[in-house]
Amino acid sequence: MRLLVKSKRVIEAQLSNSGIRALSGSMVAYEGQVAFKSAGFGGGEGVLAGLRQRATGEGLSLMECTGTGVVYLAHQGQDVTILELNNETLQVESEQLLALNGNLNTNVTFAGLRGGMSGQGLFTTTVSGTGQVALLSAGGPLIHLEVSPQYPLVVDPDAFVCAKGQLTQSFVTDVSWRSVVGQGSGEAFSLKWDGTGVVSIQPAER
Repeated sequence: MRLLVKSKRVIEAQLSNSGIRALSGSMVAYEGQVAFKSAGFGGGEGVLAGLRQRATGEGLSLMECTGTGVVYLAHQGQDVTILELNNETLQVESEQLLALNGNLNTNVTFAGLRGGMSGQGLFTTTVSGTGQVALLSAGGPLIHLEVSPQYPLVVDPDAFVCAKGQLTQSFVTDVSWRSVVGQGSGEAFSLKWDGTGVVSIQPAER
């Protein structure tokens, strides 16, 4: 099984008596003998995963595509990018995850509090193992930004898509720039990344 970029907004999954997991409803066409069924939520396995999904709203509704043929996947006209993981862990915004293949596991981890008075939790979907991950981005292709110990990175959470490497995440709650661009309502915060790795963002905000 292999994920390939068919066009900048469509990927093709080549199946040979194999299967992939993809975002529910993302199949736009297929060829061959392929079956589709629900694969549950991308928050791990079992009852705990279901409870976590309901508590956080971060569940990822997946379908399993199995058989022999080609499945074409897309979602709302967004750009697609395929990343290769080699026994690595990717932290990803669940809304931006289109498809997974190979020996990859998904889970939902607690990333901390959003800050301010609300005490709301922020949860991150993690993808770990070896295989391919197809990601969505609005407004254009993903932009990959290097992070080093000398140059930490601060990003708008609405632009964040994924992060990989030896990185730690924290929150910046004193976000003065939001009031300048007319986004001063609510409890503003940004995501700060320290360490060594790559953070990928999309050109448009959610």
